[in-house]
Formats: sequence, structure tokens, C-alpha cells
Amino acid sequence: MASHRAERLFRKPGRPLGISYLELFFDLVFVFALTQLSGVLLEGITSEQPSVRASEALLLLLALLMLWFVMAPVTHVYDPQQPEIQVIFAGTMFGTLLLAVTLPDAFGSGGLAFAGTYVGIHIGRGLILIFALRGHQAQRRSLGVLLWFVVSAVPWLVGATLTEGDVRAALWALAVAIEYTAFIMVFAAPWNFRVALVSRWPVDPEHLGERYRQFVTIALGELIAVSGVADGAHVSSPGAVAAFFVSFVTTVLLWRTYLFQAAALLPAAIQAAHTPARLARVALITHVIMVAGIVVTDAGFELVIEQPLGHTDPARISAVIGGPVLYLTGRFLFGHAIYGRMSHSRVIGALSLAGISPAMIFLPPLAVAVGPTLVLLGIVISDAVLAKRHPDRPPSPPS
Repeated sequence: MASHRAERLFRKPGRPLGISYLELFFDLVFVFALTQLSGVLLEGITSEQPSVRASEALLLLLALLMLWFVMAPVTHVYDPQQPEIQVIFAGTMFGTLLLAVTLPDAFGSGGLAFAGTYVGIHIGRGLILIFALRGHQAQRRSLGVLLWFVVSAVPWLVGATLTEGDVRAALWALAVAIEYTAFIMVFAAPWNFRVALVSRWPVDPEHLGERYRQFVTIALGELIAVSGVADGAHVSSPGAVAAFFVSFVTTVLLWRTYLFQAAALLPAAIQAAHTPARLARVALITHVIMVAGIVVTDAGFELVIEQPLGHTDPARISAVIGGPVLYLTGRFLFGHAIYGRMSHSRVIGALSLAGISPAMIFLPPLAVAVGPTLVLLGIVISDAVLAKRHPDRPPSPPS
């Protein structure tokens, strides 16, 4: 009887796997968290210890991304119309809002609130699924997922109780490393270790590709939103308006360089791959890098809009130039996963930006921001020429 009740949680065969309104709702909440994180990074760049604050922001970003990546398979495996699944999403959305509120002070007095909420989201999701799946063989996989998050909860909570920033950061880095290792290993547990490692990736390729495209688009939308708010605060300044225009054009070019061929071919590449699960995991890592690059770019442009003709320092250059370089790095690694070869235009673009960054110290922030825009424009033009020469390049993921 319990097994029969658990069966209703799963999607029925043949049911469409399009993005549900539940997922869209969750992503909207996630945008707010990314906006808050951008503010944390912005404050860190202008602080006396920009490298330390940037590392802390990276840890927080990885934690937020883990929430999204763990939730992504839920609506493929389970029916989003079922009350238990809706409760999981509602609880995760509320928890994400709380995380967003506590983000600015996560490495201060709000550490326990942040870590406790984060751990509570994962533990709560696992307990609901384990209870709902009682009597069903899928419960064993959910137990494995819960086990990994229970293990990572220890450094999260212990780190939150410590007042020293370096120790807290080290313990939280350990927690993040545990979770990403678990994700790459498909949350293999002692009782299903071999089966989990060789099992098929639990997300449909079409659904996975669509969710990733939506996620990157939302991250880019957050870039526009934050830049727009910053421009609104300096709307009387012609330099700020020009910086906002450059920010918008850069966002469009980032979107275009992401969507060109590889993003659309991800589902076909997963199906054609010798080991589909491996390609899906590589896609995860490359999207983490790309989204991290977008968040850094976001903070950089906010700085440019605030002071378009002011002084340029290394910290500002690292955001304005480093963000696009990080994004392009993730993008050419993503392209390699799809085609089995590097995109020369993206490699050259990333190296060019890194090479010219030392000279940017002599230019005003607005001029610095134009550099990535021109490089991205060159990549888009190169893509257009390549598309004419090879309009139907099939995916060829490396073995």
C-alpha cells in the first residue's frame, strides 16, 4: 500500500517535460538571492580586503547554485502537481528568501542564521521525500542524498558558531567541497555506491538543456535588473547612462555567445555521448563557472555605473574584466564538452582580455567596461561567420 502511494509522486510515462510554473516561480525567488549576492560582492570589491571578500562571495554563490542544481531534477523525476512536491518547492523558496536576507552578514553575526537555513532546506527536503517514498525502492536513493547533506551540515554549522572569519571560511569551503563531490558522484551512498555511479543521469536531456538555458537567462536578467537600479540612482549623470548602455549591450552579447549552437545542442550531445552522465556533470561544472562570471560582471558594471569617469583600481579591473574572462572560460569548456574541441574565438577573447587588463589601470572605468563589449562583439561576429560555413554542425562530445 505504501509503495502504491509513493508511485503517484512520479511523472507518468509520456507526460510532457516542459518547464513547469513551479520551476519558474522558484527561479524568480532565486533571482533575488543572486541580486543580494551581487551586492555582497560589490561591497567586498570596495573593501580593504577585496580578495578575501571575493572568496567569501564565491563560497556563498556555490552554496546557492547547489540549491538550484539539486532542485533541477525534482520536477523531472516527480510530478509537480503532487502536494508533497509543491511543499518541497514552497519550503525551498521560503528558505531561499531567508538565505538572501542573511547573505550580506553571512560571514558576520548572521552566520548561524545562514548556515542553519541552508542546512534546514536540504535536510527538510530529504525528510519529506523519504517519508513520501516509504515502501518504494527510490527511497534508498533519497536516503543517500540526505546522508551527504547530513555530513556537510557538520562543517556548515560548526563554522557558523565560530567568530573567526578564516576558520569559518575554511569549514564552509569543506562543506561546499563535500556537496559538489557528492553531486558529481550522483550522491552514491554505501548501500548503492556502485549502482549510483553507473546509473543513468536522472534528468531527461531535453529538460536539462531547457533548465540550464533558462538559468543562464535568469542570471543575465539579474545583471540587467541590478544595472538598471544602479543607473536609476545616477540617472542625471551622462556617464552613468552611457555605462548602463554598455552594460545592456554586454548582457545581450553574453546571452548570444551562450546560445550559439552549443547550448541548443546540449540535449543531443547528452544522448550521443558515450557516457551521458559524465557529460551532464561536466555541463554542471561549466555552468557554475559561467554563472559565477555573470555575477562578477554584474558587480563590476554596478561599480562602473556609480563612478563611470572616476579612478580605476586593480579591484575594479578584476571585476569588470575578470567577470567576462571567467564567463568565457566556462563557455569554451562547455563548447568543448559538446563538440570535443575548443572554440578559438572564445579562447582568444579570454586571453585578450586577460592580456590587456594591466593597461586598463590608466583608463576610466567606462573605458575599461568597453573592452569586454568589443571582445564579445568580435566573438558574436565570428560565430555568425562560422554558422554560415557550418550551419548544421552535429555534436561530437569527447569519449
